[in-house]
Amino acid sequence: MKVLLVFLSCFYISVIVSAQETSKPSRETITSLQQIGIELAAAQNAEDESEVKRLMTQAFELLGDQAGIPEIADRFREIPKNAKPLTAREIPTAFDPYIDFIEKQNWWKVGLDPAKTNHLPRELATIIDGCLAARSVNEANAERLLKIAKDAGDFLVWSQDQAGTGVFPFPAVRNGKGRPFEVAERFMRQAEKEGKLDQVVKNGWAVEDFSDGGLQFDNGLAGVALVQLFEGTKDEKYKKAAIRAADWAATRPVVTNWNYNSFSVFLLAEVYRITGDRKYLEAAKKKTRLGILPGQLIEGPRSGRWADAHNARPAYHYIMVRGLAALASVMPEDDADLPAIVESLRLALLARNPDFAKGIFNTDSSMEALIRVKMLPQHVSEKLTECKTNEAFEAIERYAAEGCRAGKPVLGPGAWGQLLAYCSGRD
Repeated sequence: MKVLLVFLSCFYISVIVSAQETSKPSRETITSLQQIGIELAAAQNAEDESEVKRLMTQAFELLGDQAGIPEIADRFREIPKNAKPLTAREIPTAFDPYIDFIEKQNWWKVGLDPAKTNHLPRELATIIDGCLAARSVNEANAERLLKIAKDAGDFLVWSQDQAGTGVFPFPAVRNGKGRPFEVAERFMRQAEKEGKLDQVVKNGWAVEDFSDGGLQFDNGLAGVALVQLFEGTKDEKYKKAAIRAADWAATRPVVTNWNYNSFSVFLLAEVYRITGDRKYLEAAKKKTRLGILPGQLIEGPRSGRWADAHNARPAYHYIMVRGLAALASVMPEDDADLPAIVESLRLALLARNPDFAKGIFNTDSSMEALIRVKMLPQHVSEKLTECKTNEAFEAIERYAAEGCRAGKPVLGPGAWGQLLAYCSGRD
């Protein structure tokens, strides 16, 4: 079915784009990579771990010196000279400008027409995360922050009910602005061409991705945000919504775009943490074995990066680090899968953390990931001591602090709130 193949392999598509920009691979190489992408999807669907590894070994060989090169070259921003972290006096009010801005936005009204809003569930996830984290350092606005988080959470619960499948759906906006909507538009056009749009869209929401994996992005972030909201309010409706999202994620097939899988791993690990139900842990581990670890280079000059050009980008690299860290933090110490996951984390951190010595090339994804890495249990963190995590974290922290002082925030609400909460606890 064509709609299943429209975005079949982010792996081979992004590899081709990167290679065309540099050394223009032969037609034979391109054809071979395309075939590997098709076979990889089939092997993942069959849950054949050995075949997935074999195919990726072939892909690494075909990529050669192109493996691990991002489709867009890294761009480094200079950290101001003499930049310093936020002081204890600055932290309590450092989130205040975000509060005013968020309240002015306030587009998340229950009952709106989702096909007419150019906003995404991931926006609400970062707002919820940031407001809840900031409450721990901003006593003066604690109730105000909680109200924002609850209003956003209630909207997400409503949208999930509208979808009816457990997923936190994507607004079915046509010709929306921004990269996520452009990708969604192409998908919906193809579904419409094949007479399947009614399976994709319900009540103005996109509720089906035909195993493309795209819905895992927002579903994972929204679900994790509601886990946090449940813990902050003890309101069972948020826990139940997070569990429904995790149940949906657990049933979705692993896809060839590694970072899509990591959003579900992130959610499944968090739901396991609050429920203790091992089915969520097992689902997270399986998705990691089939859908994250195989795409990572384990040798060569870019060891620790993900091989394809799309997932070699820093933002996606640290998105996967975050998912791996969330999973490692909840796994039993004697879990047979833990060593492989910790080793993947070690390689990933070694591959990218030292680059922060050159400047800032990513902010939100890396900050959120590094905070989780710094909070890992000792039996995990003791294996990651040489990864320059502290140096990378401190570089972003100082850069973000100077941005705050200059009135030019560089972190989104979620990453900024989490940074403030972490720094307050550290102090």
